[in-house]
Amino acid sequence: MAYEDKYLEFEQYIRATESEPKERAELWQTAIGLQKVDGLSVSDYLIETAKKHIEGEVSIDDVDALISTYYQSEAAREIPDDMKEADEVSKNIVRVLSEPSFSFSVQGLAGLHRRIFKGVMKHAGDFRQYNITKKEWVLEGETVLYGPFEDLTRTIEYDLEQERSFRYKGLTHVQIIEHLACFISGIWQIHPFPEGNTRTTAVFLIKYLRSMGIPATNDMFKEHSWYFRNALVRANYRNALKGIEPTIEYLVLFFRNLIIGENNELKNRYLHIRWNNAKPQNEVSGDTKPQNEVSGDTKPQNDASKPQLTVKEKSVVDIMTGNPRVSIDEIAMMTGISDSTIDRIIKSLKEKGIIERKGQKNNSQWIVKGG
Repeated sequence: MAYEDKYLEFEQYIRATESEPKERAELWQTAIGLQKVDGLSVSDYLIETAKKHIEGEVSIDDVDALISTYYQSEAAREIPDDMKEADEVSKNIVRVLSEPSFSFSVQGLAGLHRRIFKGVMKHAGDFRQYNITKKEWVLEGETVLYGPFEDLTRTIEYDLEQERSFRYKGLTHVQIIEHLACFISGIWQIHPFPEGNTRTTAVFLIKYLRSMGIPATNDMFKEHSWYFRNALVRANYRNALKGIEPTIEYLVLFFRNLIIGENNELKNRYLHIRWNNAKPQNEVSGDTKPQNEVSGDTKPQNDASKPQLTVKEKSVVDIMTGNPRVSIDEIAMMTGISDSTIDRIIKSLKEKGIIERKGQKNNSQWIVKGG
């Protein structure tokens, strides 16, 4: 089952009038969508088990037991480890988001990570004990400067205390969104956890918004979790020689869609530093109107005739669009994906009619035809 098709499994519940199945379906869509941050996909078994939970046939405790039993069975022997991780983390996120409790503290943040990655990471909930770098596609292989591991607790405590004392009264929706974008990008940049930092930040954000009485369209993470991560990267990257400054404009677009239901276009290619001077279709300004107010549409229209691409396929297509002569080694370097996986992605894109290679061996280029 294609990744995008898995979401269609829940649409009947989203459209249902019964509130509980609808809410559970939305939680599953959010949890599964967040796995795209790390290019992960859940198993068909997880989808079927989630549907039983949505329909009220099993509890979330039952889901835990069913997934555990499944991965001890012969049927799951060929399931790759990254899919098992996506299954475990998805059902853990559903559990966390189903509960009303929330702790706005260093311990609360660590506790979220521990619960989300329970059974997946040996040191779930522990802060990293070393400094890290991560090659970013949107930065052409460069890295954000993350917080030093020696200061993690103090830095988080400072940011949380500053946010705790901030007063939202009298602010416009846009001012609230811009402040929240700055706050959450700062928490993400500290990067307290070796892995799973973005997924934990997203869950922390959803829980925090709820605690303030701010309704959020959590299904934004269903389709735009990778954009969310790339926007966080751009909010924390500076390169003076290239004229690049940190910007929250892309994150604000995401937040405006998330919090006040706007329909701003979110394209990852706009976040790439190669498009540093390009602006998204909807500029960030105080008088921007939601697209659905202008056009009357409540949802962006998807062209069903276009082939659906995975997150990794989209990243490769974007790179080829910006640099038609890019090599496979360069694509692997910019995305952090292995050469063998890039080969499989390119084969898939060719089969879908998205790309082709033209020219002689030493003077060839990629032709992007659609997608």
